[in-house]
Amino acid sequence: MINPYYKRLFIIGLLVICLGMVSGCAGYPRLLNLPPDLRVNSVNSPSTEMNPQISSDYLVFASDRQGRQDIYLYDRKQLELIDLPGLNSIDAIASEPAISTDGNYIVFNSTRGGQSDIYLYNRNTRQLRNLTDNLNAQVRHPTINADASVIAFESSLNGQWDIVVYNRYGQALNIP
Repeated sequence: MINPYYKRLFIIGLLVICLGMVSGCAGYPRLLNLPPDLRVNSVNSPSTEMNPQISSDYLVFASDRQGRQDIYLYDRKQLELIDLPGLNSIDAIASEPAISTDGNYIVFNSTRGGQSDIYLYNRNTRQLRNLTDNLNAQVRHPTINADASVIAFESSLNGQWDIVVYNRYGQALNIP
């Protein structure tokens, strides 16, 4: 029986080789191949990495590295993970992160006890704010604008998935 980790590596390797043959001599598009690394500070790991979002200097993603699904931030210049104190919680499933252009704000979906909420994390102050605490609906797919002043996401408040827009303080913006 082949270890699923090595099987996945083998399949990825074959795909990279095939894509290289198909792309021709020009070498475009170029793929950034970051193989899984057993070091704790690597962008890839044997665990599942999900929902990557990129800013100019950072890559934010969800991963189940610690036996639970958390949010991780990778510094693309320093080539290392950045600690996010106060962001992840042992009793929550974090997913769908998005990051402001400067990398100071991370918005993500977090599910606790079957209830999903949208959270905003400020890296400078290390504060986590639940933006949808008073919204009695399921939420998903948050995104953030460049300066982190506006957060948009989907909400099931009206019995269907609608787009809702909030400011960074958790106040709904009236957009007709």
